[in-house]
Amino acid sequence: MASDAPLRSAGLPSPTEVTSLLEPEFARAGYVIEDVTVVASARPQRVVVVADPDDEHDGLDLDSVAELARSASALLDEHDSASADDTPYDLEITSRGVDRPLTARRHYRRAQGRKIEFTLTDGSRLDGRLGALHGDAVDVVVPEGGRGRLGVRKLPLDQVSKAVVQVEFSPPNPHEIELAGQFGEEPGR
Repeated sequence: MASDAPLRSAGLPSPTEVTSLLEPEFARAGYVIEDVTVVASARPQRVVVVADPDDEHDGLDLDSVAELARSASALLDEHDSASADDTPYDLEITSRGVDRPLTARRHYRRAQGRKIEFTLTDGSRLDGRLGALHGDAVDVVVPEGGRGRLGVRKLPLDQVSKAVVQVEFSPPNPHEIELAGQFGEEPGR
């Protein structure tokens, strides 16, 4: 994260200020602030807060986004009036999005059953369907032995340098879903 000084001079709250101000309220609602970006060069200027459900909640629906936006707006308005900053900006509350890498255990838990592209610490790649999380490792359903056969590989998380969910346009193989531990459920549910 860059220095907060240029943003303060622009009259905008810094990412650090936004995070420390909103974190307690988001936590009470069951969400974690993953990232804050302040875009002073945009017109109108913008503060973007990326939220993710904590370990005990699933998903970020539109009602939750609206509630988080209302509470964040009220807290930021109060902060801005107390600090005499009246620089207008738009506030955006958003989810992580499918293209963000999996970095926390909760990301892996929620992505179970989804196709993942792993980049390993040795530089190699592994594509497979994410299975269960076991301590510091995940199960990955991978092709094994040709002819459509599948197996489950235990992948230690410390061997993963990047993991990204892949968008699928056709229904997954039911056997693959079963091996991933989903048993007829929709992936990621």
